[in-house]
Amino acid sequence: MKRHDDAVIEMLRDDPDMACEYLRAAFDELDEEGGESAFLMALRHVVEAQGGMAAVAERAKVSRESLYWALSPKGNPTLRTMTAVIKATGIHFHDLTHHAS
Repeated sequence: MKRHDDAVIEMLRDDPDMACEYLRAAFDELDEEGGESAFLMALRHVVEAQGGMAAVAERAKVSRESLYWALSPKGNPTLRTMTAVIKATGIHFHDLTHHAS
Protein backbone atom coordinates (compact mmCIF):
# COMPACT_ATOMS: atom_id res chain seq x y z
CA MET A 1 0.00 0.00 0.00
CA LYS A 2 2.90 2.34 0.71
CA ARG A 3 3.96 2.40 -2.94
CA HIS A 4 0.40 3.25 -3.97
CA ASP A 5 0.26 6.06 -1.41
CA ASP A 6 3.61 7.42 -2.59
CA ALA A 7 2.47 7.31 -6.22
CA VAL A 8 -0.76 9.18 -5.43
CA ILE A 9 1.12 11.82 -3.42
CA GLU A 10 3.61 12.29 -6.24
CA MET A 11 0.79 12.64 -8.77
CA LEU A 12 -0.88 15.27 -6.57
CA ARG A 13 2.43 17.13 -6.22
CA ASP A 14 2.90 17.14 -9.97
CA ASP A 15 -0.66 18.38 -10.60
CA PRO A 16 -1.92 20.44 -7.63
CA ASP A 17 -5.17 21.26 -9.46
CA MET A 18 -6.02 17.57 -9.30
CA ALA A 19 -6.27 17.70 -5.48
CA CYS A 20 -9.74 19.24 -5.51
CA GLU A 21 -11.07 16.62 -7.94
CA TYR A 22 -9.45 13.84 -5.92
CA LEU A 23 -11.01 15.05 -2.67
CA ARG A 24 -14.36 15.68 -4.35
CA ALA A 25 -14.47 12.07 -5.58
CA ALA A 26 -13.73 10.82 -2.05
CA PHE A 27 -16.30 13.23 -0.60
CA ASP A 28 -18.94 11.94 -3.02
CA GLU A 29 -18.40 8.44 -1.64
CA LEU A 30 -18.60 9.33 2.07
CA ASP A 31 -21.91 7.48 2.46
CA GLU A 32 -20.49 4.25 1.03
CA GLU A 33 -19.05 1.54 3.26
CA GLY A 34 -15.52 2.61 4.15
CA GLY A 35 -16.16 6.07 2.74
CA GLU A 36 -15.12 7.97 5.85
CA SER A 37 -11.73 6.30 6.15
CA ALA A 38 -11.22 6.62 2.38
CA PHE A 39 -11.93 10.36 2.58
CA LEU A 40 -9.46 10.75 5.45
CA MET A 41 -6.83 8.87 3.43
CA ALA A 42 -7.47 11.08 0.41
CA LEU A 43 -7.13 14.18 2.56
CA ARG A 44 -3.93 12.76 4.04
CA HIS A 45 -2.55 12.28 0.51
CA VAL A 46 -3.40 15.89 -0.35
CA VAL A 47 -1.81 17.12 2.89
CA GLU A 48 1.38 15.18 2.16
CA ALA A 49 1.45 16.58 -1.39
CA GLN A 50 1.00 20.13 -0.05
CA GLY A 51 4.15 20.08 2.06
CA GLY A 52 3.43 17.46 4.68
CA MET A 53 1.73 17.23 8.05
CA ALA A 54 3.86 19.82 9.85
CA ALA A 55 3.43 22.51 7.18
CA VAL A 56 -0.32 22.00 6.75
CA ALA A 57 -0.87 21.72 10.51
CA GLU A 58 0.83 25.08 10.97
CA ARG A 59 -1.31 26.70 8.26
CA ALA A 60 -4.46 25.11 9.74
CA LYS A 61 -3.42 26.20 13.25
CA VAL A 62 -3.62 22.68 14.69
CA SER A 63 -0.85 20.64 16.23
CA ARG A 64 0.99 18.19 14.00
CA GLU A 65 0.12 15.37 16.39
CA SER A 66 -3.58 16.28 16.26
CA LEU A 67 -3.47 16.31 12.49
CA TYR A 68 -1.81 12.90 12.34
CA TRP A 69 -4.48 11.50 14.65
CA ALA A 70 -7.38 13.22 12.84
CA LEU A 71 -6.30 11.81 9.47
CA SER A 72 -5.49 8.33 10.76
CA PRO A 73 -7.75 5.41 9.76
CA LYS A 74 -9.38 5.62 13.20
CA GLY A 75 -9.43 9.41 13.23
CA ASN A 76 -12.60 11.30 13.99
CA PRO A 77 -11.82 14.95 13.26
CA THR A 78 -14.21 17.71 14.15
CA LEU A 79 -15.81 19.74 11.40
CA ARG A 80 -13.70 22.70 12.53
CA THR A 81 -10.51 20.66 12.07
CA MET A 82 -11.65 19.31 8.71
CA THR A 83 -12.49 22.72 7.29
CA ALA A 84 -9.25 24.23 8.64
CA VAL A 85 -7.15 21.46 7.10
CA ILE A 86 -8.97 21.53 3.78
CA LYS A 87 -8.61 25.32 3.63
CA ALA A 88 -4.91 25.02 4.54
CA THR A 89 -4.43 22.84 1.44
CA GLY A 90 -5.86 25.65 -0.71
CA ILE A 91 -9.26 24.02 -1.21
CA HIS A 92 -12.54 25.32 0.17
CA PHE A 93 -15.09 22.94 1.65
CA HIS A 94 -17.59 24.45 -0.79
CA ASP A 95 -15.47 23.17 -3.69
CA LEU A 96 -16.07 19.60 -2.54
CA THR A 97 -19.84 19.93 -2.64
CA HIS A 98 -20.17 21.57 -6.04
CA HIS A 99 -19.06 19.94 -9.25
CA ALA A 100 -17.17 22.03 -11.77
CA SER A 101 -19.18 22.91 -14.84
